[in-house]
Amino acid sequence: MPRKNAETISLIDTFTEFKETKNIDRTTLVSVLEESFRNVIAKIFGSDENFDVIVNPEKGDCEIYRNREVVADGEVTDPNKEIALSEAQQIEEDYEVGEEVSEPIEFASFGRRAILTLRQTLASRILELENDALYNKYKEREGEITVAEVYQIWKNETLLLDEENNELLMPKNQQIPRDFFHKGDNVRAIIDHVDNQNGKPKIYLSRTSPLFLQRLLEAEIPEIADGLISLRRIARIPGERAKIAVESYDERIDPVGACVGVKGSRIHGIVRELKNENIDVIPFTSNTNLFIQRALNPAQVLSIEILEEEKKANVWLAPDQVSLAIGKNGQNIKLASMLTGYTIDVYRKVEEEEIDDIYLDEFADEVDQWIIDAIKGIGLETAKDVLNAPREMLIKQADLEEDTVDHLIEVLKAEFEL
Repeated sequence: MPRKNAETISLIDTFTEFKETKNIDRTTLVSVLEESFRNVIAKIFGSDENFDVIVNPEKGDCEIYRNREVVADGEVTDPNKEIALSEAQQIEEDYEVGEEVSEPIEFASFGRRAILTLRQTLASRILELENDALYNKYKEREGEITVAEVYQIWKNETLLLDEENNELLMPKNQQIPRDFFHKGDNVRAIIDHVDNQNGKPKIYLSRTSPLFLQRLLEAEIPEIADGLISLRRIARIPGERAKIAVESYDERIDPVGACVGVKGSRIHGIVRELKNENIDVIPFTSNTNLFIQRALNPAQVLSIEILEEEKKANVWLAPDQVSLAIGKNGQNIKLASMLTGYTIDVYRKVEEEEIDDIYLDEFADEVDQWIIDAIKGIGLETAKDVLNAPREMLIKQADLEEDTVDHLIEVLKAEFEL
């Protein structure tokens, strides 16, 4: 008798543990509990077809009834589904052959092993349902901004917790280079994607996605949120610089001015969130030539040759505009290419009085050809192109050693006696 009481308590504990499960509604929970009971019954009796299971999660119990057909004494072939007449009449005297006997069964009477099996089955199904609920919840929110608390920082990723203590991951390559987090920090990021390998969802966040910048703009600029201004293109080098192309179908609205705000007031908050990422806002146009010119801002373009089939644009500029078009570490031209979808090569326009310039190939006897090819590969064709370009740009864009670049510059300067 004491053993039965202990098992009954254990069964009640099982209900208590699972009835407050998060992310699972009551109807589903009752269904899971019934399914789990039936699985255990089927293991004990070989079948659960003739059992009625009524789950009462609020009371912390379950009513189980076994239904058996009354057969003549000595004709019982399946004791789980059939009961001898004499045994049935011990329950109620007026039972006859062919009638059905329904009798209550205490699950706790099956013993500890059955209750342990029930707990394991429940735990497995509840975990599976919780994982499905978590996956579906965040899968529907892909592309939205969320705020989560930093819990642990590892070398290659950061673990964050949402308000329900669900785990979110932000890989290092999805963090802005100047992001430095501490445990307990609240971090804004976009829900980038959700994986569900082996039924265990993993939620990944990103602060480098162009969509993160888009959502920040939508949150800070009412005209974008209301659809009065359209974000047509976004290009980012996270934490460094971004270019966005905007358009308004209302002639009364200046899309660039509305995005920037008075003295940059509207965009300052976004810049701070992105760790001082500079944001260039330009008006969108379907005129490819003009769009490329605007994308290369602040450089002033003299002429453009569009090679549509190759998605390429050759751009000519005055000597003092080449470095502006390329930008610091090549960022301006890279972003312009990303924004427009065209590979952009820039060339220095040689004026008539500058015909004394010399093509780099003429220096092949003093400079290795692979170095000349590397320099030409970033759009510099002549000696003065190189001399007018920033030294740092030559090193990084052409991927050359400092000594190699310094030697090249010395050779070119000597030619012009500089």
